[in-house]
Amino acid sequence: MVRIRLRRMGSKKQPTYRIVVCDKEESRDGAFIEIIGRYNPRTQPETVLVNEERAWYWLRVGAQPSDAVKQLFGKTGTLARFERLKKGESPEVLLAEARSWAESAAAISPRTRIGIQPAPKPKKAQPAEVTSE
Repeated sequence: MVRIRLRRMGSKKQPTYRIVVCDKEESRDGAFIEIIGRYNPRTQPETVLVNEERAWYWLRVGAQPSDAVKQLFGKTGTLARFERLKKGESPEVLLAEARSWAESAAAISPRTRIGIQPAPKPKKAQPAEVTSE
C-alpha cells in the first residue's frame, strides 16, 4: 500500500518536514517515491506548501494520507478540492483556486523562530549619586 506521510528533515531540535509518497513498509526517513510538498512548523504561522496536482494524482490512484498529512491537507483545502474534483468540477478551476490560496498566504521568513525570546539583559547597578554639600 502507498502512503502519503511526513519525512523529517532539518537539524537537531529544528524539524522541517517533506510531504512524501512512499510504500507503507518503509521507515519514516527511508526510501520514497515522490516529494509532493513541505511543512515547516517552526514559522509563525506554520508553512505548508503542497503540489496539489500531484497530491490529487496519488489520492486518485489509492494512496492513503497519514493522520498528520490529513490535517495538513485540511488546512490547505487540498482534501476539500479533491472531493470537488471527484464530483466533476474542472481541475483547471480548482488548481487556479489552489494557486490563489497559496499566493494569498503571507510571506514567511524561513528564519522565524517560535517561542524563543531573547533573555532580558541584566540592568547594571547604577552607583549612588554622591552630592557634595
